[in-house]
Amino acid sequence: MLETDVATITEALKSFALGFGLDILGAIILLIAGWWVAGRAAALVRHSLKNAKFVDSTLKPLAASIARYTVLIFVLIAVLSNFGVQTASIIAVLGAAGLAIGLALQGTLSNIAAGVMILVLRPLKVDEFVEAGSVSGTVVEITLFTTLLKTPDGVFISAPNSQIWNSAIKNYSRNPTRRLDIKVGIAYDDDVDAALEFLKKLVASDPRVLKDPEPMSFVATLGESSVDLTARGWVATADFWPTFFDLTRKSKTELEAAGFSIPFPQRDLHIKETAETASVAKATAKPAAKPAAAKAPAKKPATRSRASTAKTATKSAAKPASKAPASKTDTSKS
Repeated sequence: MLETDVATITEALKSFALGFGLDILGAIILLIAGWWVAGRAAALVRHSLKNAKFVDSTLKPLAASIARYTVLIFVLIAVLSNFGVQTASIIAVLGAAGLAIGLALQGTLSNIAAGVMILVLRPLKVDEFVEAGSVSGTVVEITLFTTLLKTPDGVFISAPNSQIWNSAIKNYSRNPTRRLDIKVGIAYDDDVDAALEFLKKLVASDPRVLKDPEPMSFVATLGESSVDLTARGWVATADFWPTFFDLTRKSKTELEAAGFSIPFPQRDLHIKETAETASVAKATAKPAAKPAAAKAPAKKPATRSRASTAKTATKSAAKPASKAPASKTDTSKS
């Protein structure tokens, strides 16, 4: 009896292991095949939309991602059903898991919602230069979670869609034309009217500057060391930076060649002497005058010595003169 039970259990375990092993093997094969099919479906969608002009370039990567994840979801459901899991229970589990994941990943889901809004309203597109919040650059790709940009110096930026959507988006490439302002300063001694006319003609002479609206020039501000002038014109968006660099260089070289001067920042100081500052200056000058006055009495001993020497010389000269008459008297007596 016992041997019969052991044999029965062994046979049941063998059949279960064989059937479960085949299910696992089938699930692995199905996963591998589904992963390959998902990749091929994304590549097929991307290739088919590559040259399609009726589809915006911003939507092409998104369509490929949607095709890939759709295939993977069906593969996962097929694998679970292979193990005997009912589809209704899968949907219920996915619904509960989706609710829990949604509460836990609010920021991630907000990125998805922001990405959908960006793709629907399209405030920015691929190959447009935009500025949103603290990031700026040329749009490379818009995914469900992030927006990929490239800065003018070649730096890669991956910004969350929620950050882009929640900021004011400044699109420099959307409008066909842009206004160009050339700012330059001249000296206060220069002729302002002549300089304004010269700048206006300089901007209008560039063929890339549009004739309508007509170029203009005006005095922007009166600076500390210069009169700041501005020449304004409109150019095509694609020609903005080359035109700006060329006219900025010409405004310097040709203004100087025409006799105008572009001053550097400088400041003139005018010192006013008041009664208070004069008294302070005298007070500081007195200690310097005292040593000179102190040296003056040092010359008095020399004056006294000269006077005493003169008196001595006078007395010595007077003594022989008094003795001379006495000698004359003695001679007469003899």
